[in-house]
Amino acid sequence: MVQAMLRTCQTHGIAATVARTGDADAGAVLVKQNLMGDGFRVLAQIRSADGAAGWLRGTGQEAVAEAAADAYIARQVARDSDVWVLEIEDRAGRLPFDEKVV
Repeated sequence: MVQAMLRTCQTHGIAATVARTGDADAGAVLVKQNLMGDGFRVLAQIRSADGAAGWLRGTGQEAVAEAAADAYIARQVARDSDVWVLEIEDRAGRLPFDEKVV
């Protein structure tokens, strides 16, 4: 799944790298968005009550400092060592995936 996410980013001209490798079979994905001077956001994979995939703004509505983004990621990794982290760089904050951001 992470490889597909990387290809999707590349297709949209968005730089993306795997910042942390998680479990190949069961790892959830966090997306760290680098807004290129305007701060960072961290999005966490979620499922709605009806099973639809989506993204939760883990660090809130507003962009945060990189230290705050990294602290959020560290807390998630402490709870689940299987987590993957995909870092994308895009000043506009585009997320080229189909799932809704909530």
